[in-house]
Amino acid sequence: MTQSTLATLSRRNLLRIFAAGAVAAAPTYSNAFNLIRGAGDIRRVKMYSGRSGESIDAIYWIDGHYIPEVFDEISYFMRDWRSGSVKLIDRRTVDIIAASHQLLGSDEAFSMLSGYRTAATNRALRARSRSVARNSLHVLGQAADLRMRGRSVNQIAQAAKTCNAGGVGRYRGANFVHMDCGDIRTWNG
Repeated sequence: MTQSTLATLSRRNLLRIFAAGAVAAAPTYSNAFNLIRGAGDIRRVKMYSGRSGESIDAIYWIDGHYIPEVFDEISYFMRDWRSGSVKLIDRRTVDIIAASHQLLGSDEAFSMLSGYRTAATNRALRARSRSVARNSLHVLGQAADLRMRGRSVNQIAQAAKTCNAGGVGRYRGANFVHMDCGDIRTWNG
């Protein structure tokens, strides 16, 4: 290969990566962790937190690689808003969130009610509600509680369940769905 050909290939690859960032219609996820058939070149997460007033719309995976700096941003966004504590969020959980979002076919961001929780926050919430698990995966950075204005709890839960990749809890009364990367299971809260 000539130097000119190498420069063109590099330029093409670079343009492809930048173009991937502009793609709005992304992958169809059949299983959130086992790299996804037909997934294309990107994975994206889009959420809003009413608790902090912050939002995130980030491409966190390109061409088979997670982007560590973006995971730092996602982890900060999903921090325990009560204490300000940050824990690295499990990539599998973010994959489930992104896959569920794609399956819902909506441009609207998820509204995140809870991501990471410190053990102290979890104990305080557990003292007020029987539906908070003693050994919650939120404490490990492996869970999120989400809702979407344009979709029902049943629709969101069905999308998460379709991922076949973790726990899915329906909380109809509080209008949110719990998603985690633990054992595959479902429940109604």
